[in-house]
Amino acid sequence: MSENAAPRSSALWKFVVFSLFGLFMFFFKLEWLSPNLKSVPVDFIVSSLQSRAMPAVKIFILAVMYVGAAMPFIKGTWNKNGMDIFMSIAKICGAAIGTIMYFGLWRSNAWLWRGDIGPFLFDKLAIPVGLVIPIGSVFLAFLASYGLMEFIGVLVDCVMRPLFRTPGRSAIDAVASFVGSYSIALIITNGVYRSNRYTAREAAVIATGFSTVSMTFLLVVARTLGLMDHWTPYFFVAMLVTFIVTAITARLWPLCSIPDTYFDGAAAPEPRLEGGRLERAWQIGIRTAAAQPNVFKLCGDNLWAGLKMAFAVIPAITSVGLLGLWLAEFTPVFDWFGYIFYPFFKVFGVAQPVLGGKAAAICLPEMFLPAILIKGSGTMLLKFVIAVVSISEILFFSASIPCIMGTDIPLKIRDILVIWFERVVLSILITVPIGMWMGFSDAVQAAAK
Repeated sequence: MSENAAPRSSALWKFVVFSLFGLFMFFFKLEWLSPNLKSVPVDFIVSSLQSRAMPAVKIFILAVMYVGAAMPFIKGTWNKNGMDIFMSIAKICGAAIGTIMYFGLWRSNAWLWRGDIGPFLFDKLAIPVGLVIPIGSVFLAFLASYGLMEFIGVLVDCVMRPLFRTPGRSAIDAVASFVGSYSIALIITNGVYRSNRYTAREAAVIATGFSTVSMTFLLVVARTLGLMDHWTPYFFVAMLVTFIVTAITARLWPLCSIPDTYFDGAAAPEPRLEGGRLERAWQIGIRTAAAQPNVFKLCGDNLWAGLKMAFAVIPAITSVGLLGLWLAEFTPVFDWFGYIFYPFFKVFGVAQPVLGGKAAAICLPEMFLPAILIKGSGTMLLKFVIAVVSISEILFFSASIPCIMGTDIPLKIRDILVIWFERVVLSILITVPIGMWMGFSDAVQAAAK
């Protein structure tokens, strides 16, 4: 009795305390403690480092870019296939751009040094994402490793599987995306996939269906498009549309064709449990906590995994994002591409369907570009639709796509582009009727002030 009581008591302590600490770090809004702290603790740590140690942070990010650019050549994987060659070159270019931004070089190029181009990519994208990946990975050990995901998974499995064809523990990913960010959600997804608790198909559905931008980005989009008076319905419609589209794309090619195989070939063993759903959830949570190694080892392993992900993502984000911004501004590629989406606006009689099509297309390089494009000329209905689409489409080259490519999830760039197209079309078809039902009028112009 006493021999079993001590280990069980230790496992119970780990399950409850460490899981609560993980929830606190990722989901507790510090605004409850102070109105000036409008973030969660992980984001607060990242923001504090940026505000108090930016010189050191910039050196760290530049080092991450250099290591990331060198890694494919050190490992000899840079030329395994066409995508590896492209991403390896992109990482070298990203390190070069980071060098230019850090040392203030080539200032004669006014476009590159424009606030929404080079400085945006380095200061507002590479730096925060480069910090949140390794820092978030450390605290992920508490959120994802001590039984919380298994506990919630058993409770909501009856909802997640019929809707999204994913296990119940994926509910954590869905919440982490909206409260935290796509990078945090992808860290969770990749870690769970590597531990054989998601299959390849489940991980792909979650990565392309739940890993959207955070609530912060929704606020930025709403402010830019003059939708803050409709913030609450906008937020819930964006979340609803995102999940409806995910439920549909999970049943379409290419996601439905990805095999249900595990990272190491076999599923992590699931113990047979008896009792009601809550009792089973409690039992598996405690058993999972009991099986974990020393907390310092677990955090160290997660930190190293996060650093490796940062090496793969940060230089690629910078160069691919710059390429997308250049194509959008100096070529007609997205004007032509926008005509693909023109019929989906026209069929509902939406005013400015050409502008809507271009805005839908231009979210591929960067999710914030559509808001910039239509903020002064779109109708309220079009602004609402594009504001939702830019969130629910999830996949864009300046950040989320390179992040996904930096994981172990077996998604090819072709698959990602097809999924992106499906998500954009479905988002338009679902959001336009909702916007009309909510009373947004094409006749009202609302330039964002």
